[in-house]
Amino acid sequence: MEKRGEVEVDKRARAPRPLELAEPLKRFREFAYDNPEIYVFFMDMFEQLSHKPTSTGYPRVKSFDDMLQLIDKVIKTVPEYNRTGLVGFPINGILNWAMGTPAGFAAFLEKRVNEQFKTILDSWAEYLESAASRDGLKTGKWLDEDALKVMSDKDDTGKVVVEFKDLFTCDPTKPYYGFTSWNNFFTRDFQDPAEHRPIDAGDDVVVSACEASPYRLSRNVELYRNFSVKGQPYSLAHLLDTAHKGNGEPGASDFVGGTVYQGFLQALNYHQWHSPVKGKIVACRKIPGSYYSAAPSALCDPAAPDISQGYIAHVATRVLIYIKAENEKIGTLCFVAIGMAEVSSCVINEEIKPNAPVEKGQKLGEFRYGGSSHCLVFNPEVKLKFIDNVEKIDRDAPTTVRVNAKLATVQAGSN
Repeated sequence: MEKRGEVEVDKRARAPRPLELAEPLKRFREFAYDNPEIYVFFMDMFEQLSHKPTSTGYPRVKSFDDMLQLIDKVIKTVPEYNRTGLVGFPINGILNWAMGTPAGFAAFLEKRVNEQFKTILDSWAEYLESAASRDGLKTGKWLDEDALKVMSDKDDTGKVVVEFKDLFTCDPTKPYYGFTSWNNFFTRDFQDPAEHRPIDAGDDVVVSACEASPYRLSRNVELYRNFSVKGQPYSLAHLLDTAHKGNGEPGASDFVGGTVYQGFLQALNYHQWHSPVKGKIVACRKIPGSYYSAAPSALCDPAAPDISQGYIAHVATRVLIYIKAENEKIGTLCFVAIGMAEVSSCVINEEIKPNAPVEKGQKLGEFRYGGSSHCLVFNPEVKLKFIDNVEKIDRDAPTTVRVNAKLATVQAGSN
């Protein structure tokens, strides 16, 4: 190793690198250099990228060390508010072009690479949980008028009807509105849930488990499908991870021919999950998975995470919560919380455990920082009539289904 000015030169890389990186990034760099197949992936992805034309105008990271330096900056800060589709996805913005190459697609599916990224993202999560992250609420413009307006409740015309300060538990007279950390802000509670997010009544009504925009509704779902193709169909065996099935879980075959609904939570949405029905918890578990893998058909699109949600549901870090509904016509359903990129923390509430009773609208858990997605999986005997903006999804003009609002009604003939 030799020094040139203010940087060290690693002769293996033949390129200068900074003297300081966060420890998880240092370990990741060592891991990549010490494992030849991983090293080839990360060297080749940037070589392949240099030959890939783009006309979007988005900048591209051009080397492995550049990637590390940029990620190092991100995990020491809070992301800034903006009105782009990539708000809340700063690391995805860094990796987007590289993961769109053949080498990048292979690298970000590799289990050991994802284990390394987990340590990097855990380090960032630790910072976002700390009091030091509160300053980012101001410097990142999250408490500015424009951001607060976007996160307020609005009517169909876009007029604010309930301001942020009245919608969420906060105190505008205190520093940082009383939030103790970035994640405390991100996972904020409604000030009066009964008023602002009332639970739609009726035991034949399934309510929305998250504050989310409808992404896809699929019926007659199969046990195995190729979910990496352009249409991204659901493959129940992979979505429900039956190769590593947990104790007490129904088999994926129980849902063959059934229905899958998927909805997308934007970074500005409320990020807690609620039970869609009244019943009993049958089983629950967390599945480790990928963080930056996108469907091949979407790679190099700046909105790759959004348009890859069907694919991501099968490979990303996620939580399965099986609930046996009190209404026998609904039977046992599965709520799937899907972490997408960035920190992707899926946290199950302590009281949510096998055999525990659960009320409709009761909190199940939360996402801590990051854009996220979720699915509801129903067995084939359940016939559901979904609300109009789910039956006729318009992805060019997405609407938000509020948490606890009616999502579907069980039809006669179920079970």
